[in-house]
Amino acid sequence: MQGPSERQCYAAPVLWPRSIDARRRRPLPDVRGEVEAWCADEGIARPSDDLIAEFHLPMAEWVADRVEEGTLVLGLNGAQGTGKSTLARLLKRLLERAHELRVAILSLDDLYLTAAERTRRAEVIHPLLATRGVPGTHDVGLGIRTIRALRQGKPLALPRFDKAGDDRLPVARWPRWEGRCDVVIFEGWCVGARPQRRHDLQEPINGLERLEDPSGDWRYYVNRELGGRYQELFAEVDVLVMLRPPSFDHVFAWREHQEARLREEGAGSRVMSPTAVHRFVMHFERITRFMWDEMPGRADAVVYLDDDHMPVEVELGDA
Repeated sequence: MQGPSERQCYAAPVLWPRSIDARRRRPLPDVRGEVEAWCADEGIARPSDDLIAEFHLPMAEWVADRVEEGTLVLGLNGAQGTGKSTLARLLKRLLERAHELRVAILSLDDLYLTAAERTRRAEVIHPLLATRGVPGTHDVGLGIRTIRALRQGKPLALPRFDKAGDDRLPVARWPRWEGRCDVVIFEGWCVGARPQRRHDLQEPINGLERLEDPSGDWRYYVNRELGGRYQELFAEVDVLVMLRPPSFDHVFAWREHQEARLREEGAGSRVMSPTAVHRFVMHFERITRFMWDEMPGRADAVVYLDDDHMPVEVELGDA
């Protein structure tokens, strides 16, 4: 990963530039039909032809160009509502169909501790740990073992978490993986994050910290966890891509939009009210804001999003 002085910035219409070597080696395929069929299967809106041509396909090629011998782990970082899960699934499709690579997706959300384990931590350490998501609520060892098994080509079951039931699915229901893995797309809201200095944790950053963590015990614990074995997990990442929304207000709005969509689908008791969404997102505000300040200087790529989730600029860390 290179420093800010070595970065290059490309704005629309060329969102994700192609390298000269890649352009000479092969033309980009026409995958419009593939993408249309995939979006229909996924029940999501189809990206425009321009977005596919100028962002998704070149991004897939950029990733494929970094696959050498062994397995490439692509870290995909993005706050709530930025579309990282959808991008991961589309990228997997393009890498498989256009580049004949075998791709596994591992979500940080699938590494949560069981409901019983999180309840125990909430009782013993701090009540805020009852809410899944922050460092300290994941089975980090499971993530490390999963990525290393994929690198080694060992048969395994990929972890899965049931958000509706708020618990880990039984291992018998985890999808099986066998054979080589060319790319692991490891996506999550704090993938690649680093801890803050202890001094920077003293002042509450929002109402949640001020009212429910006045002593700072929760945020100090979360920061210690992030600075511990999470760094071993994130060290598995070979290439780091960050999705950057315009502001934190957009994170609130986009997360609420997700809940509104669930409401329309009749998800019932699983849907959070706007007030609950606001409280939920505040759990992640501190680390998110710190990542926005610190991560762009070392990420391999930063994708800046507009008000409608659309990528409008890509900043690469390599020439």
